[in-house]
Amino acid sequence: MNRATQLVTLGLLALVGISATYVVQRINAPQISAQQRLLDSRKLLDVLPAEAYDNQPLAQPLALVDLALAHSTLTGGYRATKTGQAVAILLRSETQGYAGPLELLIAIDANGKLLGVKTLRQSETPSLGGPIGDWPNSWLQMFSGKTIGDPPDAGWALKKDQGQFDQMSGATITSRAAINAIHDALRYFDQHRAQLLGSGA
Repeated sequence: MNRATQLVTLGLLALVGISATYVVQRINAPQISAQQRLLDSRKLLDVLPAEAYDNQPLAQPLALVDLALAHSTLTGGYRATKTGQAVAILLRSETQGYAGPLELLIAIDANGKLLGVKTLRQSETPSLGGPIGDWPNSWLQMFSGKTIGDPPDAGWALKKDQGQFDQMSGATITSRAAINAIHDALRYFDQHRAQLLGSGA
């Protein structure tokens, strides 16, 4: 076998290998994409216990109105249901932190009680406000169980501002921003409860 024949044979083998790889990837792409969406969904929705809902909340975003709130802006909303009944609303909220935008996912149950808060995006100083991006987050966990009236409006502030909440160490501005955004979300839920929960609520 001369050199030219060897090169042609190698080229054909390479072409067959590349083609086979391409076909396999095309066949598996939908399954891979679905698995990735499921992983992304679980990561985003880990503010809710997996057994608390049986739908795919992220697949059907809510049409929100009046997105600009007192201290934050809503960028999305989702409804978690179980056997067709609304069990929680998830609101994506963006506010201004110390070093840049701070995006939170805020989960509220059908009765208006805060279930959890998770930071989706932040650019705070690592040694100061940066820990707000940790998950799980002990500082954000202290808001779980709170409602629009517990504490009352005046209590939704840092203790140094005559409110009821401790701040993250060395992160006054980040702490204030998060508290205000969470309070905004609870007020929004209270004002738009029927729309958010839907007719089955």
